Amino acid sequence: MTQPLALIVEDDAKLADIFSEAVKASGFTATVAVNGRLAMERLDEIIPTLILLDLHLPDVSGDVVLGHVQQDERLADCIIILTTADAWMAETLRSQVDFVLMKPISFIQLRDLTGRLRPSSPDTV
Repeated sequence: MTQPLALIVEDDAKLADIFSEAVKASGFTATVAVNGRLAMERLDEIIPTLILLDLHLPDVSGDVVLGHVQQDERLADCIIILTTADAWMAETLRSQVDFVLMKPISFIQLRDLTGRLRPSSPDTV
């Protein structure tokens, strides 16, 4: 079985690396988009199982990316986790996403959460 895909939308290179390694440790394949424009381009090409979405991004903000996801029927089953330090904005979007993680986010916290969200293999009983 192929590993489920996680799209990490994060402009901070260090955080993108940490998030990528955390989701890989929980059994996902990871791809990173460093700004909102690239995220929307990637989402037109792929259907990830999981999207980690920062809100304050270059080019196109995370709330616009979230709207893009919500308008695409192909992405209706994606699990969306907001990863932000902006508590006010996170609260305004909380009802539109599956989880909100406030930065700083630890490797272990993200690994454990995404591990619980990873789809089970149909081969396991």
